[in-house]
Amino acid sequence: MKPTATMVSLAEDYLAARRQMGFSLKPSGGQLLGFARFADKRGHRGPVTFDLAVQWVQSAALHTPLTWARRLEVLRPFLKYRSQFDAGTAIVPRGYFGSAHRRLVPHIYSEQEIVALIKATDNLQPADGLRPRTYRTLFGLLAATGLRISEAIHLQTQDVDWVHGILTVRQTKFCKSRLVPLHITALVELKRYVEAQERQLGLQKDDAFFVSDTGKALHYRTVLNTFEVLRTRLGWIARGGHASPRIHDIRHTFICRSLLESYRRNQSPDHIMDALSTYVGHVKVSDTYWYLTATPELMAVAAERFAHFVEGGVR
Repeated sequence: MKPTATMVSLAEDYLAARRQMGFSLKPSGGQLLGFARFADKRGHRGPVTFDLAVQWVQSAALHTPLTWARRLEVLRPFLKYRSQFDAGTAIVPRGYFGSAHRRLVPHIYSEQEIVALIKATDNLQPADGLRPRTYRTLFGLLAATGLRISEAIHLQTQDVDWVHGILTVRQTKFCKSRLVPLHITALVELKRYVEAQERQLGLQKDDAFFVSDTGKALHYRTVLNTFEVLRTRLGWIARGGHASPRIHDIRHTFICRSLLESYRRNQSPDHIMDALSTYVGHVKVSDTYWYLTATPELMAVAAERFAHFVEGGVR
C-alpha cells in the first residue's frame, strides 16, 4: 500500500509546479513550507482540513486579523491546487479573517524634501570617497524614475544604454524585465557617477552599477541604514500612516507627481496611467492607482478640472 505523502512533499510539488510556470514565490513559498512542517509535526495525514488550516493561520506570532488574513492568502492557492487531486481538501473562504490588504498612507515627498535628501548625501563619510556620490546618484535616480530600490541596486553596468538613454531593468518583481527611458538630466548624472567610479576605483569594481567604496555591490540593508541616518539628520516628520518616511515613498511620490504633471499639461489621466503603469513595472494598472494619494496639489487640479467640466467646458 502506498504510504500517504507528507505535507512538506505536497507543498514542494506545488511550489515546483508553480515555479515552472515562472512564479518565484520566494516569501510565500517559505510560508507555505512553514504550514507543511506545522502539519507534519502534528502527525497530520491526508487532505488539508478546515481546522488544520485555521490552526496554522492563527498560530502566527502576531495575533491580529490582518496577519491571519495574509497567512490565509498564502495558503488558499495551495488548497485550491490540492483540491484537484484530493476532493476532501477544505477551502477556507476568502475574507474569512477580513481583508489581507491595508493601505497605510505613504509619505509624499515635497520637492524641497527630495532636494534636501540629495544635498544631505554630500555629508556622508568618507567625504573624499565614492560614497557621497553613490547615494546622491542612487536617490536621484529613484526620484527621477520611480524605480524600486531593489531594482536600482541590482542594476549592472551594462544595463545603461548611453546612446539611446535607456535603462534595462531585468527580472524584477513578477519576473518581469522592462526598458526605462531616462531624461537627459538623469543620464548626465549617471555618466558623472561612472566617471567618479573610474577616478576612485579604476577597474577594481563589481559589475554592479552602484557600488561601495570597495567596489562591491551595495547591500539592501546598508542602503536602508544610510537612508535612516540621512532621514534622522533632516528631522523629517511622517505625513502618512507609517512611523517614518521610507525609501519606497519616493516611488509613491514619483507616481503622484507624474499624474499631477499630466493634469497640468491637460493630458488624459487614463492614457497617462496606462503608460505610467508600464514605465514603473506594474502588472495591472490598478496597482498603479493603488500608489496614488490625494495630495492637496492633486486634489486642487482635479477640482479645477471638474469645475470646468460642470460649467460646460472641455478640458
